[in-house]
Amino acid sequence: NITHAEKAGKRQVLIRPSSKVVVKFLQVMQKHKYIGEFEIIDDRRAGKIVVQLMGRVNKCGVISPRFDVKIPEIEKWVVNLLPSRNFGHVVLTTSLGIMDHEEARRKHTGGKILGFFY
Repeated sequence: NITHAEKAGKRQVLIRPSSKVVVKFLQVMQKHKYIGEFEIIDDRRAGKIVVQLMGRVNKCGVISPRFDVKIPEIEKWVVNLLPSRNFGHVVLTTSLGIMDHEEARRKHTGGKILGFFY
């Protein structure tokens, strides 16, 4: 779990199993400079991912079940999940791909909620 590894001050963390959704989620975190590089290890099973940490993630979590989020409701989720208005990201999966709430708002699309990090 990324949060636990960050708290323990580790430099990298092993995530398994790997999936397309996990990889996309990590790419969003990488884009916002929360994590460093990550590499996918193909062990001919579910696969593993090794993520380089930068000590920036305070918490990251996943929302299950993946609730539907309409455009006006994005704000409500942001308020509920994130500690303050100006930082943190809620990750949504939309018909335009997996993105954070700000990008979804810019592209004017809703979707299902995947998780959050800050």
